[in-house]
Amino acid sequence: MFGIAVGTAALVLVLSVFNGFEDLIVSMYGNFNPDVKILPAKGKTFDIDSMMLNKLYRIQGVELISQTLEETAFFEYKGSQDVGIVKGIDVFYQDVTHIDSTVREGSFKLQERLEPAGEFRILDGTETNNSSEIPVREWAVLGLGMRNKLQVNVGDLFTSMTVYMPKSKEVGMFEQQFRRLSVQPAGTFVIQQEFNNQYVLTSLDFARELLGVTNAVSALEIKLSDNATQSQVMNAIRQVMGPDFVVKNRFEQEESFLKLMQVEKWLSFAIASLMLLLVTFNMVGALWMVVLEKQKDISILKSMGATDTMVRNIFLNEGLLLCLFGVGIGFALALVIYGAQKSFGLVGMPGNFMIEAYPISMRWIDFMVVAITVIAIGLLASIPPALRAKRVPTIIREE
Repeated sequence: MFGIAVGTAALVLVLSVFNGFEDLIVSMYGNFNPDVKILPAKGKTFDIDSMMLNKLYRIQGVELISQTLEETAFFEYKGSQDVGIVKGIDVFYQDVTHIDSTVREGSFKLQERLEPAGEFRILDGTETNNSSEIPVREWAVLGLGMRNKLQVNVGDLFTSMTVYMPKSKEVGMFEQQFRRLSVQPAGTFVIQQEFNNQYVLTSLDFARELLGVTNAVSALEIKLSDNATQSQVMNAIRQVMGPDFVVKNRFEQEESFLKLMQVEKWLSFAIASLMLLLVTFNMVGALWMVVLEKQKDISILKSMGATDTMVRNIFLNEGLLLCLFGVGIGFALALVIYGAQKSFGLVGMPGNFMIEAYPISMRWIDFMVVAITVIAIGLLASIPPALRAKRVPTIIREE
């Protein structure tokens, strides 16, 4: 029973740790990926107009829409060079994704207008930068990996970063092959290694000027209201956008990675279940010994009218009873360890990770899966002793 309890607790905790990592990664991706993302089915970009936006805003459950434009670019800062992705975002993006909460160095700002008196004023969501009279200073927020590769000093206000983009149209032999714009590093964000090592966030206007386009976007990123039903909203968006666009939820935006995590989770569960199956061989031996010791009692029961099926069920029920007690004790043990890990962080994360202790998250569906698995294993272990008890004869001759 103790072995079954320990195995049950191990199964619950294995699933809970993977749940914790899944919740952690989803929350990290949530600071960069929106609730719903609209992408072109073909090509990289598409033109956006006010009519399309108005149709999307009329859908019940759509709270906010951000326009983004991203493309691979070449970056240079004080002689350091690297290739990454420039992502132009509008003023609504930080409300859609809360990207500003991930800034660990500097600040999150993308544009400033240079006032006539020489003071800087950050643009808010109601302002535009269409004025040609007041110059605008462009800023960029870099992923931690890009900052390290380019050796960017965010505090150096006198050195800008140069961004190169190849021109899409054919140019003459003596013309510039690249568009080149300068941007001032404003801060560093930390989300996930894949994003940190590639992305540089700029204003949407800067990205469009760099690519030489006017109304093009690579995606529309949507924030849903709290009471919205995601599936219904996504179906409505697909009807509005038509077959030329792909609509993805947060899971589908990182589908391959999250599916890999699910595979690892259930493989670990299968390995732990095999370990529990080995533990139940102790229960097979214990029940088998009970059958051998109680042969006279079984014969007496049969002589009093007990059928073979009744005798078999006695030992099946005994095995199931041991499993149920083991499952109950295992669940209690898992809850105690869960509480200790949550409160005190008993098992820490090795290396310099963003969290100090292993994340853990319990879900009631896991308890059901573990209970069914353990009871099924216990029933399987009870069958051989039960069949042995069934074959005990009614009359036992002693020499």
